[in-house]
Parts: sequence; structure tokens; C-alpha cells
Amino acid sequence: MRLMVFFDLPMLTDKNRRDYSHFRKFLLKNGFIMMQKSVYTKLVINNVTSALLRQKVRDNLPPSGLVEMLEVTENQFAKIEYLVGKEQSSVVDSTERIVEI
Repeated sequence: MRLMVFFDLPMLTDKNRRDYSHFRKFLLKNGFIMMQKSVYTKLVINNVTSALLRQKVRDNLPPSGLVEMLEVTENQFAKIEYLVGKEQSSVVDSTERIVEI
């Protein structure tokens, strides 16, 4: 199974940034791997391990923001479809400027 952690934390103050950094370091220290900027995942062996890890995340929650956890089977996780945008090839390289009023 995989345990996925999604979070949206405020970054307005220095304390917010420290809380974000502390939470991110906690996830990395506990074996989570970053999938996206605020999506981390970890392989867990069974429900007992998952429950213990979920409790650890709860115990290390930042004081503000949103943190969500989702447990999926390895089969479900393997069905993730990765979509990447195409590289932009039509770049306008001109010094002409047109202004219509």
C-alpha cells in the first residue's frame, strides 16, 4: 500500500515558513518521497504500519494549513497516469510591437 500526504500550508510569515520546512523535513526523515511540491508518498507494508505512520503525521501537524492523507493499494498507485505538457516550439522572437486601440 501507499500512504499519500497532501498539504497546503500558509507561507505568509517567517513562522509559517519554518512550520512548512519542519513538516517537510519530518516527511523526508520518515521515508516519504516527494511526487509534487506538496504531495508526498511512502510505501507501507500493512494496515498496522500505515496506522502508526498516520498517527506520526497527526502528531507532527503544523499549527495552521490543510493536511490530507490517502491510503491506496499498490495496484491503484501503479495506475497513475503521468501527463506532461508539450514543449512550446512557437516562440515569437521579434522586436515589433503592435498596439491596437
